[in-house]
Amino acid sequence: MATVADQLIDVLVQSGVRRIYGVVGDSLNPVVDAVRRTGGSARGGIDWVHVRNEEAGAFAAAAEAQLTGRLAVCAGSCGPGNLHLLQGVYDAHRSGAPVLAIASHIPSDQIGTGFFQETHPQQLFAECSHYCEMVSSPEQMPRLARIAVQNAVGRRGAAVLVLPGDVSHEPAAHATGESASLGSPPAVVPAEADIARLADRIDRAEKVMIMAGAGCRDAHDEVLALAEAVGAPVGHSLRGKEFVQYDNPFDVGMSGLLGYGACYEAMHEADLVLLLGTDFPYDNFLPQRNTVQVDIDPARMGRRSVLEFGVQGDVGATVRAVLPRLREREDRSFLHAMLRKHERGLQRVVDAYTAEVSKHVPLHPEFVADVLDEEAAEDAVFTVDTGMCNVWAARYITPNGRRRILGSFVHGSMANALPHAIGAQAAAPGRQIVAMCGDGGLAMLMGELLTLKTHGLPVKAVVFNNSSLGMVKLEMLVDGLPEFGTDHDQVDFAGIARAAGLYSRRVEKPGEVREGLRDILAHDGPAVLDVVTDPNALSIPPNITAAQVKGFALAASKTVLSGGVGKMLGLAKSNLRNIPRP
Repeated sequence: MATVADQLIDVLVQSGVRRIYGVVGDSLNPVVDAVRRTGGSARGGIDWVHVRNEEAGAFAAAAEAQLTGRLAVCAGSCGPGNLHLLQGVYDAHRSGAPVLAIASHIPSDQIGTGFFQETHPQQLFAECSHYCEMVSSPEQMPRLARIAVQNAVGRRGAAVLVLPGDVSHEPAAHATGESASLGSPPAVVPAEADIARLADRIDRAEKVMIMAGAGCRDAHDEVLALAEAVGAPVGHSLRGKEFVQYDNPFDVGMSGLLGYGACYEAMHEADLVLLLGTDFPYDNFLPQRNTVQVDIDPARMGRRSVLEFGVQGDVGATVRAVLPRLREREDRSFLHAMLRKHERGLQRVVDAYTAEVSKHVPLHPEFVADVLDEEAAEDAVFTVDTGMCNVWAARYITPNGRRRILGSFVHGSMANALPHAIGAQAAAPGRQIVAMCGDGGLAMLMGELLTLKTHGLPVKAVVFNNSSLGMVKLEMLVDGLPEFGTDHDQVDFAGIARAAGLYSRRVEKPGEVREGLRDILAHDGPAVLDVVTDPNALSIPPNITAAQVKGFALAASKTVLSGGVGKMLGLAKSNLRNIPRP
């Protein structure tokens, strides 16, 4: 006879789920056994991906969901098990990744008694999910499972099912039946009045600037068509970089703490800033005037910037609707001026960065990232640790419309790169997955190297090993504080990986970087490249001022994080070829 756990797994199979990431244990065991009985994905069932920490399982599910756009699932046993899930579920939810977390619970008759490992999952997960409900009787299944799936997929975020172990073991009360989950999200077209208002406001502006975010994922061509029509420079957020920057003759770089180029200047000199599909969090970088926002989620309207008005709609559908209404214009002076500023700014910082960098020991991490960008596959997926690895990925990984860059860009958690890579590789077994790991992040969830070995996942982990928490050191510096507690003992991560059964190499000299990268990228299986980098390479130029050290003012943050920017200078120069000389 089918159990409640069997029904849950049947619903997940019908929803297209092919794996669950988690750690087995007591209250979760009936669910795991139901997974076993499906026979695995090769037989049309579900695989159990054993991770070493439930947090890593939730990160892995988040990455799979972001890469595929489909539902992914993680699970944790009662008490500590599902508490470990929290961090990764927060990351998934804030990233808009459709993830279902199965949080098993203590025996139902013990709830409220202070029983062993008792927590209150419904309260704990409420803040990081669209839906969190407990299955307290067999009669609630499979209905609650389908509602949870619909919330995760339809609302793009996390849903949580709390399932006491004894309930999951009970016989099913209803037939499971067949039911398909929600399909692709619709392209929301704004109301006619909003389209007319937007067209009128664009026509009245002489200097239009576009700030594009992750909401432009399927609207690359539309954003560029709008930029062409109105002569607008195009900047992007970190999450928007991979969707907007490639093949973009209007590119002026990125804004924010990791920003570069003329994006900030273009925003502040424009008489109309269009925020397209971005929930860019740093309001002090936005001009707070002359701004119109287009977003599919009305809850995001105006929460970062003062707006003239907002337009609810899918970016691509909105731009397609507004383009035919715009007046023709020939003036490109604002665009050309910003492109020149962008190129000049990049030239200065690249000149400062490139001097003797290929001979510098300890290695410049920028040099490593630059070579990695050249050697990685054209359709590689990069997973990026929070901290200085975010800087190197933002500056040196060149998007091309096929590559992906995943990170904890909204939640900002350490240690995400390796578990994100696990989920990405499980979902795309034939694709090159590169984890750009900080040594601090890798040390936190280093046990997941064993997960790579257990499941034969050919992830390539490149460890930027500077024996320091570099971003924290930088934060202390710009806050006028002496660095403290940021440095730690040197660790031979290649040796640890080797002991775990993984192929590994350690690189300490510039001449070894390219050969080392080629070696691990070509290896047939999981591999680790441990690169010893300079702990003082924080992208700080020699002209930092005392005033800038006093606080993270706008000018300071732009200067402090000015460094080499890889191929961006070449892109900027190519964008200047077709504009008149001043």
